[in-house]
Amino acid sequence: QTDGPGSILEIKDLCFAYPEEEKRALNHISFQIKEGEFLVLCGKSGCGKSTLLKHMKTPLTPHGKRKGEILFDGKNLHEMTGREQSQRIGYVLQNPDNQIVTDKVWHELAFGLESLGYKSAEIRIRVAEMASYFGIQDWFYKNVAELSGGQKQRVAIARALMQKPDIILADEPVASLDPYSAEQITDILVQLNRQYNITVIMNSHSVELALKKSDRIIGIAGGRLVLDKKSSEVTNEDIEFIYGGAYEKYE
Repeated sequence: QTDGPGSILEIKDLCFAYPEEEKRALNHISFQIKEGEFLVLCGKSGCGKSTLLKHMKTPLTPHGKRKGEILFDGKNLHEMTGREQSQRIGYVLQNPDNQIVTDKVWHELAFGLESLGYKSAEIRIRVAEMASYFGIQDWFYKNVAELSGGQKQRVAIARALMQKPDIILADEPVASLDPYSAEQITDILVQLNRQYNITVIMNSHSVELALKKSDRIIGIAGGRLVLDKKSSEVTNEDIEFIYGGAYEKYE
């Protein structure tokens, strides 16, 4: 895969074990992600996909024994400052309640930029842009606690985008939502990916939704990379392997 845009993220022989655990959570994982790609990590619960995603942003990386390298835009991720990572790598959690830090919708959007010391005029412009893009003007002054799960997740994604990142990491962002909201939130990520060329890396246990929306699927089983294919080329046998055969082989 050398044609087209260059790789924005490269995972090189990544191994990781949690403290006191003999079995590795990640085992010799290597792959590259092209700029502007929409990639989905698939696998059963506990396969290592969340652990892998958290390695793509240093402040989120769990403690444990790790070897291998992660390069962001050709530079070792660990050499990037926290500020640079927070500006260039956005992150959305499965449960927006674990991510929301303020009481009002407008303040939640502004919070990240405030903490990085942006001028208030610039913050106001960006907050207005995002509110309009995500269609949240009508509940802009509401308390976050009054919002539905889908609305909260929309706010969480809008906040992750306030700094115009190159990448959005989304850790099962629709797992706690009803099917309609799940599709809506996934469509927002697709739109951001297509319209602004933001690279999206999303964890999902729902292969159907992932295949419909993404460019590429990476299958993880027992901490290993067991499949790497264009979404359009993934077969039923591949899916059975990710969720069945691969486990018998690697567990």
